[in-house]
Amino acid sequence: MWTCPLCNQKFLNQNVRHSCNDNTVDDFLRNKSDKTISLFYFLVEEYRKLGDFVIHPAKTMIRFAAKIRFAYIHRLGKDYIDVVLPLREPYEETLCFHKVAGIPGGSLWNHYFRLYEKEDLTDEIRKYMKMALAMGQKRS
Repeated sequence: MWTCPLCNQKFLNQNVRHSCNDNTVDDFLRNKSDKTISLFYFLVEEYRKLGDFVIHPAKTMIRFAAKIRFAYIHRLGKDYIDVVLPLREPYEETLCFHKVAGIPGGSLWNHYFRLYEKEDLTDEIRKYMKMALAMGQKRS
């Protein structure tokens, strides 16, 4: 593991390019609705029930990381949040993702889901969240 000497983020490889303290979670939540903020913290709490991770705010998204990054908050909308889970195969047969797209040049598929309400975080989505977290924990 390599730790950035400026921001103390930990990375699997040395000298990883990253947004070094450019943004904070508070920067992303500033001027967002109470509902959006509540959904953000709900998602974080629910993911913490599945395992340990750290939050890495970047320039355009908030990333969740174990050994590697395994989930992204892609957008904080007026009354929703958009989440992306990179997974090893496309799960297009489920209705919980509104978009599934291959990552160019890679072997992963991004799976997009949107939370409008806490109830939208179903057991099925939790299953995929757990799969993404497991990938993030196993990478060596």
